[in-house]
Amino acid sequence: MSAARDAFLERVRRAVRAGNRAGQAPPLPARGNVGYQGAGLNPVARFCDEFAAAGGQAQVVSSEEAAVERVVDLVRAKAAQRVVLGNGAVLDALQLREPLGQLGVEVTLAAAPGPDAREQLFAAELGITGVDFLVAETGSLVIFTSPGNPRSLSLLPPVHVAVARADQIVPDLFDLFDSKTWDTNPVLPSCVTLITGPSKTGDIELRLVTGVHGPGEIHVVLIA
Repeated sequence: MSAARDAFLERVRRAVRAGNRAGQAPPLPARGNVGYQGAGLNPVARFCDEFAAAGGQAQVVSSEEAAVERVVDLVRAKAAQRVVLGNGAVLDALQLREPLGQLGVEVTLAAAPGPDAREQLFAAELGITGVDFLVAETGSLVIFTSPGNPRSLSLLPPVHVAVARADQIVPDLFDLFDSKTWDTNPVLPSCVTLITGPSKTGDIELRLVTGVHGPGEIHVVLIA
């Protein structure tokens, strides 16, 4: 047995004797402001700037009516014929199904999947979701998986449109994972997706390629 292995096992034995067992980890030391970036004086502007830097496109609107118009404009500009629509408090209030239907768009509700739901997601040119949080520091979307918002809704269609409110912005990633942030969500979702710009890969000759493993475009309509 090597000396390095002996030393490692001895550290494990000491930790076990000290009571450091699964589920009994000692509390983390106070972090203070180390590493904390925050959002500055204008969280909306900070989010939009960081989101744009990551390759996303944000549109700030002043009302739900303006948000509906912007989403309809995006669907029209992308000439999308098949759209999958998620649900949630913000999306449900916009009642997007009717104005999209008036464009002649085939709208599928993610909350009411049929026998060919998977095929509909693959066939959709555009997916519309809400968000659970926005992170100003990184320009990230945070989406909880639920029956009405499957993870595939933000990953499969080539264009992803998210609708959010300014009060869903948290300043920093530290704030996102603060226990107070989760007080209104006592049941953890099966999956939490953090999205920072369109999908990207640099696997091929270290060249950055967008839209290989997911949406090539991502838009946020932000009601502020």
